[in-house]
Amino acid sequence: MTVVDIRSKQAGITDSYKNQVLFNINQECMRLSVFEGEYRWHYHPDSDELFLVVAGELQIDFEGGARVTLTEWQSIVVPAGSVHRTRAIGRTVNITFEKQGAQTVFVESPPNQATQRTAPRPDA
Repeated sequence: MTVVDIRSKQAGITDSYKNQVLFNINQECMRLSVFEGEYRWHYHPDSDELFLVVAGELQIDFEGGARVTLTEWQSIVVPAGSVHRTRAIGRTVNITFEKQGAQTVFVESPPNQATQRTAPRPDA
């Protein structure tokens, strides 16, 4: 058993993109992702992906034009097979959960329609 200080780990990251596995739990893994900017359009054919924003603001764009905006301590599960891309607004720190060794398939930009959804604030 190992204690991992996630706050300390993320504070030590100076790269504009870092995504690392912190723990493997049964058949899933917990990742720490610290990044700025956009990640490429992709999907995971064999794994759902849970995002939990710890710091900053994360936008997730979906095929078809839907967009979800998450702020600190908000989360969402992206179902397996859903084409999406993540976009950090400034420096964003996320914890993600997915199947160990989940396949990532990169795709060209899908057509976008201007639909936007913002997750409700936890105190609302």
